[in-house]
Amino acid sequence: MAIIGAGFMGKTHLTAYKAMNNATVTAVCDLNETQGRALAEEAGCPWYADGETMLREAKVDAIDICLPTFLHEQYALLGAKYKKHILCEKPVTLTLEALDRMLDAAEKAGVQFAVGQAVRFWPEYVKTKQLYDAGALGTVKYARASRLSVHPAWSEWYRKPENSGGGLFDLHLHDVDYLCYLFGRVRQVYAVGQKNDVGCWNHVASSLSFENGVQATAEGIIEMPAGFPFTMELNVVGDQKAVSYRMRAGANLEDVASAVRETWLYGGAEPEKLDIDPYDAYQKELEHFIGHLDAGTPITAITPQDVRHVLTVIHAIRTSLETGEPVAL
Repeated sequence: MAIIGAGFMGKTHLTAYKAMNNATVTAVCDLNETQGRALAEEAGCPWYADGETMLREAKVDAIDICLPTFLHEQYALLGAKYKKHILCEKPVTLTLEALDRMLDAAEKAGVQFAVGQAVRFWPEYVKTKQLYDAGALGTVKYARASRLSVHPAWSEWYRKPENSGGGLFDLHLHDVDYLCYLFGRVRQVYAVGQKNDVGCWNHVASSLSFENGVQATAEGIIEMPAGFPFTMELNVVGDQKAVSYRMRAGANLEDVASAVRETWLYGGAEPEKLDIDPYDAYQKELEHFIGHLDAGTPITAITPQDVRHVLTVIHAIRTSLETGEPVAL
């Protein structure tokens, strides 16, 4: 594996790779020499300032793109040019046209393309999907997913909507993606929210109507007041049982280990607190990717078609925010 981008997510992924026995980080690429060399030293591999030089010189089977969003397409196309499998952090890109170019390049190169929409691997969300798929909740009447955060202090690049897409693309996408994972394709959206002074939709509430008849809402705020703990919530309510999850961590996701995490199942004789192993979701995500590369089989947990549909939904939500009207897909 080559990690491209030595920031927070690059470090997170390196930790996961070091815990795996079928993947080795053989190169790190980052324009920032101090940051890049530090991660490369931790990985025990060379540092490169240039991606093309790295792909020509290093022994690499796949690239892991952990760069700012506006750089994803450039490096995905570079990876496809050198016929390397591609894992790209979310949001994959900000436009459907860019995504189609990335997918087309990967297909023509005969390489796998996966996107790190990691909530699909988060243990409590995995358990909820298992309960839903098994019919344990009965007929779902309503679902709500929420994600609340202070504004991340990673870099000034993040604050520009043309670079990151703001909270709509970077934060809200997680819950929209998961609800699509549960319920399938979205038929219609309606959203309300607030755009900040530089054009980012950082306060968003979306109503999603799915083709299977399920109704759900998703709430995403990435401008909570200072000191507010990163908070995730998920409630899926069926006519037999309901599952409810809540997590309160430290600032952003830097302190997940000490987070308060509880999942309850309601509808039995007594409420049941579910005992769920709080494993590293990022490692599970990477194990899934590497496992399919080893087996030579297509990625299953999140397909290119899934990624494209979710990005289409995000664009529909933005249109609804801007027009104040429901938007059919």
